Formats: sequence, structure tokens, C-alpha cells
Amino acid sequence: MAFATARFAENGYHPTSVAEIVQGIGVGKGVFYWYFESKEQLLLEILKDAQKDLRRAQQRAIAGEEDPVRRLEKGIRATITWSAEHRDVYRLTQVAAMEERFAPVLRKGQEVAVQDAILHVRDGIQQGLVRDLDPAYIAHGILGVTAQLARTFIHERGERPEDVADAAVSLVLEGILVPEPTPAR
Repeated sequence: MAFATARFAENGYHPTSVAEIVQGIGVGKGVFYWYFESKEQLLLEILKDAQKDLRRAQQRAIAGEEDPVRRLEKGIRATITWSAEHRDVYRLTQVAAMEERFAPVLRKGQEVAVQDAILHVRDGIQQGLVRDLDPAYIAHGILGVTAQLARTFIHERGERPEDVADAAVSLVLEGILVPEPTPAR
């Protein structure tokens, strides 16, 4: 799947043929069709696998962390790092987003990511650390800021993932944390 991911990302989905994929990995078409019924199914599996891999990276990053704000921070950092390390998948996701037949898989991945973030946001609200707003709004905001900064500053401008993660964490946390009370005079 890694070879197909790279070919799709480099050449585009439509111009890349099954023949090119099987030739590149050194197998016959029969082997390809043993595992995938079509090139479309292959791309769907690549997208699903990438979403699972990102989620596992996020889960590893936050494992054992009790503080919901730190979980959000670590999740943002893991997402930015994963995005930088999987540039072909990022490009492929952009290609897939332009075709309605791939939209259900992308939407499902987005829904899972939102639900994961909502859990941490709710914990933060309950502990009085995160503003008491609709957790779905906050979760979508976190994902939107993270995705936009990754797209612009990593994938388009080639900036350091650590710097982009620092900016994303700063923007998100400053926007969602409960402000500390100012001392009375």
C-alpha cells in the first residue's frame, strides 16, 4: 500500500493504473485483485489505514496522561508530527477530498477525530480548565486550526513541524482555556 500511496500522491489517482502499481511492487494483477476488487477499493483502504495510524499515534502520545489539557496538547503535537511524516498520505487525502465517492471514508475519520477530541474537552470543562462552551464547537475548532496550520506551514511552506505544533498548541489553548482571574486591587 505504501507504493500505491506514493504513486497516487505523486501522479494523481486517475492517471495511476493498477498495472503501474503491480509492476512497481513486482506482483501480477491476480495478486492485486486477490486483495482489492478495484483501484478505488485500494484507495479507500489506504485512507482507512492512514486514519487508524494517525489515531494510534495520538493515543500513544496521550497514553497515561491524566490532565485533559495536556492530552489535547499532546494530541495536537502528535497530529502535526504525523502529518509531517506522512506527506504522501496528506496529498492523497487532498486528492480524495475532491471526489464524492471517497467522502464517506473521510467524513467517518473526521467524525471519529471529533468524538475523540470531545472526550478530552468535556473532561477539561468538568475540571474547570476549559471554557464551558459546546464541546463539539471546541473539538471542531481544534481540528480545524491543527489541519489548517499543518496544510499551510508544513505541506505548503515546509516549516519545521515542531514550530507549527508550538503555534497550534498556543492558538488552541489560549482560545479554549478558562482565563485565570486577575487579582483584585
